[in-house]
Amino acid sequence: MFGFGNLIEILKKSPKKIVFTEGTDARILEASSRLLASNFLHPILVGNPDEVNAAAEDTGFNIRGAEIIDPANFDRMDEMVDLFCELRKSKGVTPEQARETLKQANYFGTMLVKMGVADALLGGATYSTADTVRPALQLIKTKPGNKIVSSCFIMVRPSAVGDNEVLAMGDCAINIKPTEDELVEIGLECAQCAKIFGVDPKVAFLSYSTLGSGKGEDVDKMRNAAQKAKLKAPDLPIEGEIQFDAAVDPRVARTKCKDSAVAGHANTFIFPDINAGNIGYKIAQRLGNFDAYGPILLGLNAPINDLSRGCNAMEVYSMAIITAALA
Repeated sequence: MFGFGNLIEILKKSPKKIVFTEGTDARILEASSRLLASNFLHPILVGNPDEVNAAAEDTGFNIRGAEIIDPANFDRMDEMVDLFCELRKSKGVTPEQARETLKQANYFGTMLVKMGVADALLGGATYSTADTVRPALQLIKTKPGNKIVSSCFIMVRPSAVGDNEVLAMGDCAINIKPTEDELVEIGLECAQCAKIFGVDPKVAFLSYSTLGSGKGEDVDKMRNAAQKAKLKAPDLPIEGEIQFDAAVDPRVARTKCKDSAVAGHANTFIFPDINAGNIGYKIAQRLGNFDAYGPILLGLNAPINDLSRGCNAMEVYSMAIITAALA
């Protein structure tokens, strides 16, 4: 089951570089200092070197050995501008417009990933999820076969004895009212993400109805999405539409859907919309004593992840490891 030791071992075999777009933030500096004491993940900090080093000195964090890249003095800026214009040519972006846009750390950092300078990006400690996702969609773009970016939270309930309990929940952060086909993509991406964290996914498409017990458009949407997902991934255990109690409680499952391989044992939950998803993962976090890691962005050509503006340094460190492991 999931533990950061597993991900660190993966990274030790193939060390990565991760770009932090907010190089002067104290939480980023603390997490970078910790990463620099290891040998599996190397931080790249975006910002003016004098300002970054001064911030590190003020906060007392040792970032000796970190790579600091200044958008105002990047030796490959001409190359970056040309590539940016090529990527945005459908919008008629000029080199002058590109240079102006690339002064923004979120765009500059995303281009460092696109150019292969970094393997992954983590941002958003001081700006919104949209400001992380927008450059990623425009420049990194979605993987072949994917039409949307979605998200997953990995929920971990620590155990003093035995394995930690690990669940995957999506989409709790990006898509407000996903369509049937978008739910299919969310479900399959969440299942793949769950596997990275040691989960053998059993996917539940959640509803207020279990296999026809309730009626309505939302019920139909989840039922149809589950059926389409089964057709796309016949080897993946999927059930839906299904109520949460039937998905997790074997006793309820025996009553409501006794022949299901998922019911009573689900560990990967697909919510009908962002309202349900956001409420659901926060209930698990606050009342169920699960640690929430995410949102982990899914469907992109490279790992780009978003931090909560209320995050602490430990969460930055954890999300850096998760993001790099996805590479």
